[in-house]
Amino acid sequence: MDINAGATAWVLISAGLVLFMTPGLAFFYAGMVRSKNVLGMLMQNVFAMGLISILWVFVGFSLAFGGTNRYIGNFDFAFLRGVVGDVTKAADLPGYAGTLVVPGLAFMAFQMMFAVITPALISGATADRLKFGSYAVFIGLWSVLVYSPVAHWVFSPTGWLFRRGALDFAGGSAIHINAGIAALVLTMVLGPRRGWMKEAMPPHNLPYTVLGMGILWFGWFGFNAGSALTADGLPAQALVNTHLAAAAAMLTWLLVERLMAKHATTLGAASGAVAGLVAITPCAGYVNSMSAVAIGAIAGIVCFLCLKLKFALKLDDSLDVIAVHLVGGLLGSLLLGFFGDKSATGFGTDGVFFGGGWGLLADQAVAAAAVIVFSGVVTWIIAFGIDKTIGLRVSVEDELVGLDQSQHAEAAYQS
Repeated sequence: MDINAGATAWVLISAGLVLFMTPGLAFFYAGMVRSKNVLGMLMQNVFAMGLISILWVFVGFSLAFGGTNRYIGNFDFAFLRGVVGDVTKAADLPGYAGTLVVPGLAFMAFQMMFAVITPALISGATADRLKFGSYAVFIGLWSVLVYSPVAHWVFSPTGWLFRRGALDFAGGSAIHINAGIAALVLTMVLGPRRGWMKEAMPPHNLPYTVLGMGILWFGWFGFNAGSALTADGLPAQALVNTHLAAAAAMLTWLLVERLMAKHATTLGAASGAVAGLVAITPCAGYVNSMSAVAIGAIAGIVCFLCLKLKFALKLDDSLDVIAVHLVGGLLGSLLLGFFGDKSATGFGTDGVFFGGGWGLLADQAVAAAAVIVFSGVVTWIIAFGIDKTIGLRVSVEDELVGLDQSQHAEAAYQS
């Protein structure tokens, strides 16, 4: 199949939009930590842009999309061997040959940006107490040993979940459930921040958080609509669904917050929008616009209510990664089993509400459970190994001083 110039341009632009999400995430998280840790949070996110990009072109992309094995790729594309050169003239990835209308190198670059932001999401759960060196080792190992295999299962047409019929348009299970369960496990191994639940730890700069939310919302158009890998009605529907779900989730989050806490907060508006963006990610190209509104509205309510889980479970998820990404990703993946509507774009499978029966919901549940178990177990092994060797957590003194000074010898604000 000939390369389509319009589709290629859209995928390349989308790759840039998705990359821009990572500094957006950095600001979103950095605004919520205390001022002594703001550079530490910015650094952890920006650092992923460097390390994960190199690991992706060395081995990650090949493990995710090489070969025809159901469970993991091979090393056919290691160090971009076979991806550059003649393959850039026609997509020739296993399972994609004859169907992609963009160069293989463009597809690799787009997927690289997904690989970058996924481990960065985890950093919000471990804020204020994770050693920078240990973080670097963790996300490097996690990207290769967890993200790449799961991406193969879900995104590669040869992967076992893809073959089974589970749908994940842009990463509900591969990205958000995957990172969310990793955040939960890492939080359990790491332990809570010193003084958590005993002293106030308010966000130090909510304008940063709102700025980050705006960048994320903007970049998410590339995240979801770009996953169509073409430029026609499918990405148009995905883009509209993405926006509507974020808007609906913001409104319902604020409504419940106002009813329960007596105030509609700026942080709530930002968190609600992101919850809607997370929930629509697996569904974006498979549901109609009104279903997207419903999915976003449900996500805003459920994710807000799940904020209390960390206190009930005594898990110090510093910036609510579990409630927003794990719960939001799980919710969106399962709701697709109800709201799937093939007539919306011509792609996907009809869900329960559109006459498709319970088959899609069962496939979605299997995919979510498989990712939770695999990611959870391997994350624990990696985290436990690091903790018992070089240590995960900063010292008491370094935590009191803050990560900016103790890990980077810098200060975000000069007195």
